[in-house]
Amino acid sequence: MLRIHTLRLPLSNLSLISSQSQKPRLNNNYRTMMNYTKAASSQAFKNKKLLFRQLFEKDSSTYTYLLADVAHPDKPALLIDPVDKTADRDLSLVKELGLKLIYAINTHVHADHVTGTGLIKTKVPSVKSIISKASKSKADLLIEAGDKIQFGDFFLEVRATPGHTLGCVTYVTGDGSDQPQPRMAFTGDALLIRGCGRTDFQIFSLPKETLIYPAHDYRGFTVSTVGEEMQYNSRLTKDEEMFKSIMENLNLPYPKMIDIAVPSNMVCGLQDLSVKPVDTSSN
Repeated sequence: MLRIHTLRLPLSNLSLISSQSQKPRLNNNYRTMMNYTKAASSQAFKNKKLLFRQLFEKDSSTYTYLLADVAHPDKPALLIDPVDKTADRDLSLVKELGLKLIYAINTHVHADHVTGTGLIKTKVPSVKSIISKASKSKADLLIEAGDKIQFGDFFLEVRATPGHTLGCVTYVTGDGSDQPQPRMAFTGDALLIRGCGRTDFQIFSLPKETLIYPAHDYRGFTVSTVGEEMQYNSRLTKDEEMFKSIMENLNLPYPKMIDIAVPSNMVCGLQDLSVKPVDTSSN
């Protein structure tokens, strides 16, 4: 199995909640980086084998991502961070595009919405739910850092990015000439655009041109890059002590959905608890 060598930035006083950061000034360097992001994003979609859709749920400002290998005979597809409220929309799109949904994946146990994986499984029983083993929650497949999630000729690498929650992972498209370039990182709440969760993360060890697709955005951003966040993220350009001070003094309100979302998401939404999760960490 391929194991990922990562850069660890140890930070203390970690907790569950993230929020947006201050809006950066639109100076010339910032505009240059934004233009670079648009060009890089367009380049990723030149791979005609990969179908990619970024979907949005407005109440929790959650992004759901649909990826599929449309050159494969079965057109296998997966959903990252589906939401229960938009599960029917997502399944309708999968059907319209002639795809075969095989996985419904979570980056972590969400506190601001109920995952759509359980509901999706009731409508498409062949779909397998996936979440990290470290999350201590229920799913059909429990993954760990270094595992690969294959869909057709493409795959996602699993990287452990704990901090926002202990079970947070980032899914990164594969590295190779037959994989989408530049690479794409689905960061959940670990790294947001110009913000982050309280996090001990290794995302900045990825190439600077790697596209960043977070689980949320509250200001209309859709994509960034590793290099852009290294330069302009107002939290992550600080030293460790300043970072800790910022994160400890956010004074965020109690999340309105947390008491419903977390217990539900610990059992993968409407996950059938009679089915014992399968541990794939040794595969």
